[in-house]
Amino acid sequence: MVGYDPKADGRNVSNFEVLVAGSVSGLVTRALISPLDVIKIRFQLQIERLSRSEPGAKYHGILQACRQILQEEGPTAFWKGHVPAQLLSIGYGAVQFLSFELLTELVHRARAGDARQFSVHFVCGGLSACAATLAAHPMDVLRTRFAAQGEPRVYPSLRDAMVTMCRTEGPTVFYKGLTPTLIAIFPYAGFQFSFYSSLKQAYEWLAPAEGQGQTSGNLKNLLCGSGAGVISKTLTYPLDLIKKRLQVGGFGQARATFGQVRSYRGLLDCARQVLREEGALGFFKGLSPSLLKAALSTGLVFFWYEFFCNLFHHMKKADS
Repeated sequence: MVGYDPKADGRNVSNFEVLVAGSVSGLVTRALISPLDVIKIRFQLQIERLSRSEPGAKYHGILQACRQILQEEGPTAFWKGHVPAQLLSIGYGAVQFLSFELLTELVHRARAGDARQFSVHFVCGGLSACAATLAAHPMDVLRTRFAAQGEPRVYPSLRDAMVTMCRTEGPTVFYKGLTPTLIAIFPYAGFQFSFYSSLKQAYEWLAPAEGQGQTSGNLKNLLCGSGAGVISKTLTYPLDLIKKRLQVGGFGQARATFGQVRSYRGLLDCARQVLREEGALGFFKGLSPSLLKAALSTGLVFFWYEFFCNLFHHMKKADS
């Protein structure tokens, strides 16, 4: 279902239905994985090592971070920045899946052959993610700022955050971290789509679909999506960390209680400082919650996307 395939029975969905399926899959998934996203961002922004023995380290483990955030900020802290995050997920999912479907169809028609190849899905997945990133990046910056701030909050509302950031830092603030985001998102999304397709083919080879029901198909989509998410996140994680560091530039006052604060002049300067002060492992801070989040989010996104596309398809068949 993901990607153009003229032989597939489930191709009977319109571009509008693809748009809706992509949006809803992003919305549902974001609501479920927001706590892991908040923890991941807190880990990524911490200068100190994630260790009990590190002086001044606020966080040193997933369970400890959960307890600390819950104690200091309450349960709603795990959904800080949830409104911009939802807007990000809805817009991103819609643009990404629609772009991917259109690009794979374009490749198929241009090549008059099979568009379900690893390389085709890698390139089309990367390009579709870049298009979605350009459309949704301002919401990603806002989401990061909300998730990063402690108590008392610097930004009490989404509207106040947008007005304050634009007035104090200029309109370009909404595209902070765009360069590493685009550099990271192309291979990340490319690997997501290509590995998802490859893992599904491997799954079908190991467990042929004959005689299996819809439940088995849903499980396959979830497992293959989770595997694709873990692989792609591991391969591209350092750029995600750099992106988060750049997005909170000029936001040091809200992070005074979290430990040391650094100022970066750009992607390369950030990479040099992280390597010099935190070592090579510094590029993988927050990897554990990030992999857990990637497994859940990517698996759920593909699961819900295929679920809703199948739902639209069966509704059409029932009507006809």
